[in-house]
Amino acid sequence: MNSIKTNLKFSTDYVLAFLKWTVLSVFVGLIGGVLGSVFHICIDRVTELRMEHGFLLFLLPLGGLLIAAMYHLFSSKGRIDTNRVIESVRENEKVPLVMIPLIFISTVITHMLGGSAGREGAALQLGGSVGYNVGKLLRLNEKSMRIIIMSGMSSVFAALFGTPLTAAVFSIEVISVGVLHYAGLVPCVTASVVAYTVSRKFGLGGVRFDNVVMEQFAVSSFAKVAILALLCALVSILFCAAIKKCEHLMDRMLRNRYLRTFIGGLIIALLSLILNTRDYNGAGMDVITRAMNGETGGAAFLLKIIFTAITISAGFKGGEIVPAFFIGSTFGCVLAPLLGLNPSFAAAIGFVALFCGVVNCPVASIILSIEVFGAEGLLFFALACSISYMMSGCFGLYHSQKIVYSKLDDEYIDINTI
Repeated sequence: MNSIKTNLKFSTDYVLAFLKWTVLSVFVGLIGGVLGSVFHICIDRVTELRMEHGFLLFLLPLGGLLIAAMYHLFSSKGRIDTNRVIESVRENEKVPLVMIPLIFISTVITHMLGGSAGREGAALQLGGSVGYNVGKLLRLNEKSMRIIIMSGMSSVFAALFGTPLTAAVFSIEVISVGVLHYAGLVPCVTASVVAYTVSRKFGLGGVRFDNVVMEQFAVSSFAKVAILALLCALVSILFCAAIKKCEHLMDRMLRNRYLRTFIGGLIIALLSLILNTRDYNGAGMDVITRAMNGETGGAAFLLKIIFTAITISAGFKGGEIVPAFFIGSTFGCVLAPLLGLNPSFAAAIGFVALFCGVVNCPVASIILSIEVFGAEGLLFFALACSISYMMSGCFGLYHSQKIVYSKLDDEYIDINTI
């Protein structure tokens, strides 16, 4: 009789938890979906504006000053970046509401004026702030706060990139390498699906490439993919190290934040003029598309690393994941003839493998390959992600990310990424 009562209690607890998180995640998904969609549209519009009016690039140093002034004004709130959102899940760090307008406006400015940055950093910060402040409003406890923050991250990421499953798994995988926060699975998936549905209502589509021709299943093809994945892991280390090193040099040589952003913006503008191209300004989705068609320049991936490292280190906002897509796809395309692979296929492998190497999220990366390229080449992508994950070592984009379990042994290490 007691066991029946206990089972009934457990059943009730599960039902109540399911209802609670369904309602909360739908609510967060609606907010994140609208916010992410509006942000997506703004980024698209200012990118078009920059392409039409080349003179905007010369305003990048002034845009840097404006961003620096905005963040200086709210410096009493402490560090406001993606690392703070990650820490909020693991260490109950507060995520201020002011993060929403700050990252929204500063990322729009960065893209409008030609800084080399992505959008995912903004997506995680926008979503994390939405989740945290909804949880604070509803007075959720610490454990529930962590889950609702991850739900917020999932929602804006899904609306912005149009990859709802990747967004959900990424949010529960990126916090602690080697650990999946499964308690957040239902809330994150629900929030992602709701936000993605909202983005579709805004007429937005996801990132998709349907023109990639997959290699035939053969031992030689898998061997070539393995070599490419290994090289992508090395490039991911180079990318992460370049950003960290550049940040260190900027902080040491240009301590004044206004001078740092002004000079950083000036360097980006001058480099664009010297190279006589605008390929490395903004996120670079057009270059990624060209790589998927087998068209790219030999040094494109190295130049994007340089442009992005300077942009982020100078204090401009956005993120590093879309640049990682750029670097991976162009690197794969360049290496394809040397490996005897189809250039568009190699670009696709590079796209996913480099993403995996810099964020240390193999499961989310494999799901990303399905949502972006379809399931036909799943085994190739799975192999590439596995190798890139392992061989990227302790490097990562987010220094607040912890590697809880070793990539080499079943061993608890709990260290921060380099």
